[in-house]
Amino acid sequence: MNFIKQLALGVSTVALLGSAAMAQEGLEGMTIGFSQIGSESGWRAAETSVTRQQAEEWGVNLQFSDAQQRQENQIRAIRSFVAQGVDAILLAPVVATGWEEVLSEAKDADIPVVLLDRGIEAPEDLYLTSVASDQVLEGRVAGEWLVETVGDEDCRVVELQGTVGSSPAINRKQGFEEAIADHANIEIVRSQTGDFTRALGKQVMEGFLRAENGGQDICALYAHNDDMAVGAIQAIREAGLNPGEDILVVSIDAVPDISPAIAAGEANATVELTPNMAGPAFEALAAYLNDGVEPEKFIITESRLYTAEDDPEGEAERRRDLGY
Repeated sequence: MNFIKQLALGVSTVALLGSAAMAQEGLEGMTIGFSQIGSESGWRAAETSVTRQQAEEWGVNLQFSDAQQRQENQIRAIRSFVAQGVDAILLAPVVATGWEEVLSEAKDADIPVVLLDRGIEAPEDLYLTSVASDQVLEGRVAGEWLVETVGDEDCRVVELQGTVGSSPAINRKQGFEEAIADHANIEIVRSQTGDFTRALGKQVMEGFLRAENGGQDICALYAHNDDMAVGAIQAIREAGLNPGEDILVVSIDAVPDISPAIAAGEANATVELTPNMAGPAFEALAAYLNDGVEPEKFIITESRLYTAEDDPEGEAERRRDLGY
């Protein structure tokens, strides 16, 4: 196992929780609201599917709201949950700022809020806990992979960022830049949001290719998620280049759709983001609502690097039942 994989595995503080064989206790009959960002990616669809599965296993009445990538829809949903008097709220925040007022309303109603997979810029007493990966580490693992792969060769990198203002976009960019900071031969030459979507990832990559001598001057693509990478791979192929060879491709999420690209050599590496944020969230809520046990403020899930050495096709098959 190489250094990057050891680093990624070493930060895991939570195992994947909530197998169907486990008897879940403590939340039976409770109503929990879930404000989901939307369905902008395969990973997001899987998170929604796994959350529904977990709710069923825990005996939770899950009130689901799809925000369609709009913060105002999430704020409206949280206020609706508060008015209903739900027992708790799960929030996957579309952006990092602008939550103080509505979360204060939930707090005043004694409704605990758990953040899923994204952080916010707000006082920590407004939410019970945050279940997420170490997004800075995800970016750092991707950057360390590139550093290890290109060695001393000059490498001009183009970056597909996630949604502007979202914590994954901010943190995954920070981690990647930290990883390459001491390597003057690696430079991010273009960076633009693809909004975590496949279609926009393809469109932005087409612009990068035109701006960089038809792609001849691009060494590598770093995408903040796999969906943007898959769209970009299509753009690279259509430009007459070989993705994964002429342009290295590293991204984040490890959704099944990236696995065939890795197996075919069209993508080189991805960093896993588990879709099971709800298992640790429900466990924390059960302990808090029943016994008053305060969870850790930040529950960190695993970040693992996958390459062609890790049976990508088999890995994709093992993930199919997660709702991707």
